[in-house]
Amino acid sequence: MLDKQVRPGFDLSNPMRRARLLMFSTKRIVASPIFQGAVGTAAAWYLKFVWNTSRGTVDPPNIFDTIETPVIVAMWHGQHFMAPFIQPAKTEKFRAKVLISRHRDGAINAIAAERLGIGTIRGSGAHNGEFHRKGGAAAFTEMLRALEEGYNMAITADVPKISRIAGMGVVKLAQYSGRPIYPAAMASSRRIQLKNWDRSAINLPFSRIALVAGAPITVPRDADTAALEAARQLVQNELNRVTAAAYAIVDRTGSRTP
Repeated sequence: MLDKQVRPGFDLSNPMRRARLLMFSTKRIVASPIFQGAVGTAAAWYLKFVWNTSRGTVDPPNIFDTIETPVIVAMWHGQHFMAPFIQPAKTEKFRAKVLISRHRDGAINAIAAERLGIGTIRGSGAHNGEFHRKGGAAAFTEMLRALEEGYNMAITADVPKISRIAGMGVVKLAQYSGRPIYPAAMASSRRIQLKNWDRSAINLPFSRIALVAGAPITVPRDADTAALEAARQLVQNELNRVTAAAYAIVDRTGSRTP
C-alpha cells in the first residue's frame, strides 16, 4: 500500500530514503493547523494548571499600583512562559500584547497566548535593531500602534539565538513610542531546565512563583548611537539582575541565575 503512495523509482528499501519520507511526513503533521491548535490549547491549559496550583510573590509588592501604562515589558527567552499571568486582572489598564516569531514553534506559542487572553503580534527582530527580516518591520509598526492604543507590549529582549544578550529592538521600540521598558522575570521553584540555546525553564505545578520587576528605563527620542547602546546595556544588566533575584526568591538561596 505504501509503495503506491510514493513516486515511481522511490525505493523504500533504502533506510535513508525511508528516514527522509518519515521526516517529511512528520514536518507536515507538525505544521498542520490542527496539530498546532491542539498543542497550543494544551499548553495554555497546562500553564493555567501551573499557575493555579502555585503560590505567587511580587517584588516590589506595589508595582501594579505605581506603574503608568502602557509599558514595554522585557524578559529573557526561555524564562517567559508564565508571562501571561503578569497582569493582575484583565482590565483596560493591564491589557497586553506579545511579540511572537513567525516560526512554526511561534504559531503554537501564539495560540497558547491567545487562549490565555493575550493578543499577539507576529514577527522577529535582529541584534542590530533592523526589522526587515522575518516580518520584523511590520511587527514594529504594529507594536507602536498597540502602545498608542493603550496595550502593554511584552517582548523577549534577546534575539535568537544568542541568549542573554539584549538586542537593540526593545530599545528602539521605547525610543519611538516614548514608553518605558520594565525589565521583568518570573521563576518557579519547581522546573525542568532544558539545555537549549535559551536555557528554557519549564515551570512545574505546585511551585513558588516569583515576579520581579526592575525600575522603568526610558529612551529619549533624540538618543544618539552611544545613548542607545547605553540603554541596551542597561536593559541587559537589569534583566540579569531581576532574573537572579527571582530565582533567589523561589530557591530560597543566594543569587542564582540558571
